[in-house]
This record gives sequence, structure tokens and C-alpha cells, in this order.
Amino acid sequence: QVQLVESGGGLVQAGESLRLSCVASGSLIFGLYTMCWYRQTPGEQREFVARITSLGNTNYPDSVKGRFSISRDNAKQMVYLQMNNLKPEDAAVYYCAIEIGTRQYWGQGTQVTVSS
Repeated sequence: QVQLVESGGGLVQAGESLRLSCVASGSLIFGLYTMCWYRQTPGEQREFVARITSLGNTNYPDSVKGRFSISRDNAKQMVYLQMNNLKPEDAAVYYCAIEIGTRQYWGQGTQVTVSS
């Protein structure tokens, strides 16, 4: 059983920064797996935000490229999302996910609110 718990969300003004954290627990070798961040707003589909592989390769959609940065600490079984220059359209519930084989496991999400 894998559990993911996100933290670090909150209310910020446009242009400010936040760092989200996600800690994994359970019977797994964390460093072997790809970790992702997604976000979702009410009534919308979950949107991909960032991915980091076991080798540390990263990718982002154009909407956040250059502003968001994903990183991981395998010893602590944690993944981070540094979000800079936040915009009102970045407001959402942010979820971390771990990809194990063909399955994804999700956390409960953390709310990010950006005021203009």
C-alpha cells in the first residue's frame, strides 16, 4: 500500500512563490519510480503539471515551463514542486502521484489560491 501526503498549499498573491511537498510512505523503493504533480479546478479535468523520473529527468507543459520546478529527495521519499511567479490561473488543488507499473497512486491534494 502506497500513501502520498501533500502539503505546502496556501493563499498567495500573483507573482509570489510557493513550494509544495509530497511525502510517500508504504512498502516501496521510492527512488525507482516516476513522480508527478497534477492540478485540478472544479469542473475541469486533472491537468499534468510536472514529472520527474527515477533518473531525475523532468518535463513540464508549456503553461508552467520556466516558472515551476520539480525535484525529489529519495532518502526522504519526498518530491517537491517549486512554483514561482504564480498567476491566478495556477489556482487549483495540486496532487502528487507516483507511477508504479501501469498504476498511479494519488495523494489527497493541497489547495493553492492565487489572488490577483
